[in-house]
Amino acid sequence: MNYKAIINLFIVAVTPTFLLAAEPSAFGAGDLSSPEPYGLTSSEKVILETKDKLKKVAQKSNSQASQLDALRERIDGLQSIVESIGRKTHNNKVSIEKFKEEENASFASSSEYQTRLAASVEENSQQIATLKTSLVEISKLLDDINAHYVTKSEYNTLVKSVNDFKDLVAKELKGTRGSSSASSKISSSKLYNLAKKNYNRKYYTKAIANYEELIKRGYKPAYAHYMIGDMYYKRKNYAKAISYFKKSAALYSKASYMPTLMLHTAISMEKTGDKAHANSFYKAIIAKYPNSAEAREAKKRLK
Repeated sequence: MNYKAIINLFIVAVTPTFLLAAEPSAFGAGDLSSPEPYGLTSSEKVILETKDKLKKVAQKSNSQASQLDALRERIDGLQSIVESIGRKTHNNKVSIEKFKEEENASFASSSEYQTRLAASVEENSQQIATLKTSLVEISKLLDDINAHYVTKSEYNTLVKSVNDFKDLVAKELKGTRGSSSASSKISSSKLYNLAKKNYNRKYYTKAIANYEELIKRGYKPAYAHYMIGDMYYKRKNYAKAISYFKKSAALYSKASYMPTLMLHTAISMEKTGDKAHANSFYKAIIAKYPNSAEAREAKKRLK
């Protein structure tokens, strides 16, 4: 272990709350900008899938644009070849007619006439061969474009996926607004008691909405964040749980529920694949709260 790692471990053991605020990578679950995101919510998964589909469509469109540009260049080249053949054919006709006139006038040998004619035929044959080769290449290019073309069906599927996601977000927002509107009519103390009652009954959707309203009002926000994180933890939505635990610890680091908050944060990290930071949290719990039930659980998990 290098010097820097020893310093970090010492900080974790002495001040676990500081670790919560100072280690943003420990709370990386749900980060869509990460190359390999993990711990995503259902909405975040839809966002990631839609993002990937849009990226693929963009890549196909760029590829097709490049291929079409190449096709245009080849067509322009073919047009030049055809025009060249036309001009040379005309010139050959003129040359042949002129040669005939000269032959008639000078009684030149027929062998010279045959030689010139053969040369003209050979030149035309080469031009035709070049034209055929270009046509074969263009045919292959068109086949490739057809193979990677974004069909109308694919486009419609993508549009439907985006619209479904918009509907999902709209429903979630509507549900949140409805709960918030109903709970905003009562006092903060009554809302606090209602939130606890819903939590005890395991009405987590209602309880989360109640605690979110309390956070908006600034009424015991540290505890409200902790409770919401605890409910997401119980729902196994570990990415969201970590987010709320982190905010709660930042607001009030001396709360009585800190050992539980840190243990559940560590377990959430472990569940989302961040085992290195999870182990750091387990060690911090053991150092800070050595006689607690959470410390005993942390020791088991470290083994």
